Amino acid sequence: MLHFLPFYSKIEQSKHKDRQKMTNKNQKYEICDAHCHIFPEKIAVKAAESIGTFYDLPMFSASGSPAALIKSGRKIGVSHYLVCSAATAAHQVESINRFILSECESHPEFIGFGTLHPDYGKIDEEIDFLTLHKLRGIKLHPDFQNFNIDDKRAYPIYEAAEKARLPILFHTGDPRLDYSSPVRLKHILKDFPHLTVIAAHFGGWQRWKEAASALADEENVVFDTSSTIPFLKDADVRSLISAYGTDRLFFGTDFPMWKHDEALEHFLNLGLTDRENRAILSENFKTFFSID
Repeated sequence: MLHFLPFYSKIEQSKHKDRQKMTNKNQKYEICDAHCHIFPEKIAVKAAESIGTFYDLPMFSASGSPAALIKSGRKIGVSHYLVCSAATAAHQVESINRFILSECESHPEFIGFGTLHPDYGKIDEEIDFLTLHKLRGIKLHPDFQNFNIDDKRAYPIYEAAEKARLPILFHTGDPRLDYSSPVRLKHILKDFPHLTVIAAHFGGWQRWKEAASALADEENVVFDTSSTIPFLKDADVRSLISAYGTDRLFFGTDFPMWKHDEALEHFLNLGLTDRENRAILSENFKTFFSID
């Protein structure tokens, strides 16, 4: 079992900070959330509980439903959300992709990522579906899907995504498992030099030094900030930002793992410049996805 006493301490400290000060800071920033998990209403609570069980962490939202996401994001004025869900079995691929599509059609603020699975047998056809319906990328979570990120059986996914110019959002990193290690991701980038990758959690959850060493020089990789800042000293987070470059980072919450107002407060307390805040909170995201 993992123990995160510093993490809990940091949350308790943040709860006693001046919330009004954070609100005032936020008023001048547009905010895009680049990492949100959503689930159909009937399984949204169970899905959130499963994520918490996997990571031995409490979920800050009891539900991973689209309605719960919007309610949480509205507190800080989120303008756009990258929404996704990973298929833990091949038979889930099509139902998840159609759910994500339906939610994007209902919510114009959603940027939808579909999912695939190495055991799914119609990868090219499903890629065609994603591009036809303007889903903007693919989400893979090797730790949940139980495959090494550089396993050759996943290569047809990368080949099809590279050809279709669809970015892949990878969960990356875990100290207990090696499925999605930053070094394994580097192998993919060597074999697929034109594949665009969003490496979640600053490139490697709880493996941040390894991530910076392996991925900082990879030009086709961008990163999100989700599920990282509460686990590190602010100086260490700023070092990661410096290593990757401000223009390669997206603000993300990993909803339903975090509340939007607390995730934003943690971010703003890093003490970055106004330009850095603007870039990470929305400008990089809007440029990446060509949002006017």
